[in-house]
Amino acid sequence: MQTIRILLRNSKPMHKAVVGCSKTATSSVFKDNAIRRSCSLFTVSRKNREIATPKNVTSFNICRQIGATKISPSAVQEQPKFLQLSNINPNFVEMEYAVRGPLVVRAGEIEEEMKHGAIKPFDYVIRANIGDCQAMGQKPNTFLRQLLNLTFCPDLLDCAEYPDDVKDRAEEILEACQGGSVGSYTDSAGLEVVRRQVANYIERRDCINCDWRNVYLTDGATSGIKRILSLLNCEVNGKKPGVMVPIPQYPLYSATIAEYGMEKIGYYLEEETGWSLNPQELNRAINESSKNSVPRVIVVINPGNPTGQVLTRNNIEEIIKFAYNNKLLIMADEVYQPNIYDKKSQFFSFKKVMHDLGHPYNGMELVSFMSASKGFLGECGVRGGYYEIINVCPDVKAMLWKSITASLCSTTAGQVAISALVNPPDESEPSYEQYVNERDDVLASLKARAEIMYEIFSKFEGVHVKPIQGAMYVFPKIEIPPKAAAAAKAKNMPGDTFYAAELLENTGVCIVPGSGFGQKPFTSHFRSTILPQIPLLKEMMNSAVSNGNSDYNSICDSNRPNRPNGRRNTNRNSNSNNCSRVAVSNSNHDNSSGSSSSNSGGRNINRTRGSSHGTSSTP
Repeated sequence: MQTIRILLRNSKPMHKAVVGCSKTATSSVFKDNAIRRSCSLFTVSRKNREIATPKNVTSFNICRQIGATKISPSAVQEQPKFLQLSNINPNFVEMEYAVRGPLVVRAGEIEEEMKHGAIKPFDYVIRANIGDCQAMGQKPNTFLRQLLNLTFCPDLLDCAEYPDDVKDRAEEILEACQGGSVGSYTDSAGLEVVRRQVANYIERRDCINCDWRNVYLTDGATSGIKRILSLLNCEVNGKKPGVMVPIPQYPLYSATIAEYGMEKIGYYLEEETGWSLNPQELNRAINESSKNSVPRVIVVINPGNPTGQVLTRNNIEEIIKFAYNNKLLIMADEVYQPNIYDKKSQFFSFKKVMHDLGHPYNGMELVSFMSASKGFLGECGVRGGYYEIINVCPDVKAMLWKSITASLCSTTAGQVAISALVNPPDESEPSYEQYVNERDDVLASLKARAEIMYEIFSKFEGVHVKPIQGAMYVFPKIEIPPKAAAAAKAKNMPGDTFYAAELLENTGVCIVPGSGFGQKPFTSHFRSTILPQIPLLKEMMNSAVSNGNSDYNSICDSNRPNRPNGRRNTNRNSNSNNCSRVAVSNSNHDNSSGSSSSNSGGRNINRTRGSSHGTSSTP
């Protein structure tokens, strides 16, 4: 008697050999001659071994005598997974993040369809759904990239091509790293040298002292925001902690609040006055929330996402006084502070205004956030950010520190990016001129794009838009025609989602419905970035104006003609439809800074069918 170890399944000769074993287990009969892949062992006679020859068995070896195991039919069939929606954290089911929602998934599907030969009424998808600067063609900042190169590949420090000021900064960072390598862990709050640079940056900005020990480096602003909200996630008197957020708001906040099981308290911004804040609205929101929650914190996004407004100093003072009267921590999301386009607008940090108000407001608890993902650097994938927390109880700060240590540290690439953001070259250094030129070109181009989008949307029938004062987005209000509203209802969609879906299917432009950000009842909006480079932005706007609006308004017409199969809409500037249009090519922004050619960031735009502009990576 010999024992053969079978490593091949679903073989009829193997099955015959097994059932012919002189000693087998007594479990249930085989189903469809399936044998477990996992080291099935059985005993066969010499005769039956001849059946299971090496040509039928990929591998075999002689083993000790062990009985065969037969497989139960139920074991062969697919077993239900024990993790189901009914037994996981319900907060995960409830949370939504509109910026990467179903429309973005559909955009990816369309790209795949086009790669496989599908004909669409457009040549490629334009992803205007997310604030991913470099995905939309923005050129990386040379100074920052050189600093990354030298810190991650120190051998380059000997290369003459790199300026001395960049080398000096790289060596300073490397000396602060364990083992002289950015591949090592840093302190949990980040490298001390970079935290000190952040403190100096804040002091230059606000002309007030900043203690570097209050600065924490993070993987973008997002991780810091989530950590502070987690710190506040504590029931008070049996009620959920409440988080006041502006409506419209960046979906990170609503998603995190839902994930943590907290209570969202929305306060509406006034669209009629350029998305400003009315203190009476704050009082309404907090009074109505008292039944279900205990408000703990107020979130302010300035400049605004998705609304693009810049808060006035008076508005900031009103928020600070409201927070003081209601014992609220202020979370100031200030990641777009360099992105100011309106000449009449100015960025004021909450820390600066609190300080200037004097006692008792200068002693209030405040956390402010900054990132290398926005502004003029646009390093979204590098994941660099920081927050400063001030006037917090030392015991609470100790617990925050304990939580941070459990996460080890933020990425060193992100810390280097923050160093480049807050410690740029000064006038006496060799990198200064190029750095300033690149910074100013990016900001000037963003300003031009903001003006282009406002100008065109202002003439777009059924669309109402406010001037884009800052940040990277436009948030127009749209009128939903009755037939389109009925079609949306039939598909169980909000009207703005239906609008965005039709725009995507007909023009390839991917935007985000306003319902994903929150909006006043009975209104509809959408958010688009202003990030496509100017040649592509003009094409995007022409597509939306000449194709999207007319298609949308006629989507419910039963006699609407279908486009012939195999034909693309090649006349994007056609005047044959009934909606108002703007000849974007005649815009006075043709020669705006950063838009002199049809390439993106020095790279040719691939305009072949199925290519994507701004395909976002998954933050």
